[in-house]
Amino acid sequence: MTIMKMAAIGVAALTMTACQSGGDKADLGESTPGGRSATAMLRTAAGVDVGRATATEVGGGLRFTIDARGMPAGTHGAHVHMVGRCDAPDFASAGAHWNPTSMQHGTMNPQGPHTGDMPNLIVGTDGRGTLGVTIPGATMAGLLDADGSAVVIHANPDDLKTDPSGNSGGRIACGVLTAN
Repeated sequence: MTIMKMAAIGVAALTMTACQSGGDKADLGESTPGGRSATAMLRTAAGVDVGRATATEVGGGLRFTIDARGMPAGTHGAHVHMVGRCDAPDFASAGAHWNPTSMQHGTMNPQGPHTGDMPNLIVGTDGRGTLGVTIPGATMAGLLDADGSAVVIHANPDDLKTDPSGNSGGRIACGVLTAN
């Protein structure tokens, strides 16, 4: 067999494999055609707009993005909370972290994490920060259940292990997720 024929057979085999792996399910984090999304406008207790959080259906879970502006510089815990309410002054109305699987808090906790646990949001000296994370197994139906959910930004860094909130301090911004 010539090298050209072997190369053609190899390309054909790769093409067939790629076509077969397309299937009905997207890989974790891969965009899903027609996937739903929800958005939350993040505001301080004084009602100042400090950014936006978005949840989008992707293969195997939900992709969360946070675009913050006008926030205090530093590292801040960021979580999805289980109630879609953001009543000032302390946003306690948002409830605890979204935790449908009854785990403990934090990706570094052997009994964790909560579904609503996200990495820390790092805000620069210009007041801007972004975060993007895919949460495996999370669903839009669970996120937008009867009482909804909210995204909350905390005053301090999340230590990613201490139950229930990673010692992340007070709630400084909150936004209710609503379907787009």
